[in-house]
Amino acid sequence: MNSATGSVSTLPPQSRAVLRSVEAGTYVDCAQCGGRIKYQAKMRNQQVICNVYEDGRWLRVEHYHHDCYVESGEPWGSVADQEVSHPQRIKRAS
Repeated sequence: MNSATGSVSTLPPQSRAVLRSVEAGTYVDCAQCGGRIKYQAKMRNQQVICNVYEDGRWLRVEHYHHDCYVESGEPWGSVADQEVSHPQRIKRAS
């Protein structure tokens, strides 16, 4: 935040990649191999999700199998291994 003006300065959006667990109901294809990114209950599959920007404008989202993203040379930047947190379900009082 700029203390003189009280405003928040923002950087122009840029393409980035994040590592996420594959959730139940996921129905997307890998941008590298074209294969389906599938949820499997007994496996903890991960996918790379990339927000792609051009000239500061959002164009699309690309999904990759984690291995495919690494094999493709990480076109939208490196993905640090990160613990994926899930929002806790809110219990309602009855």
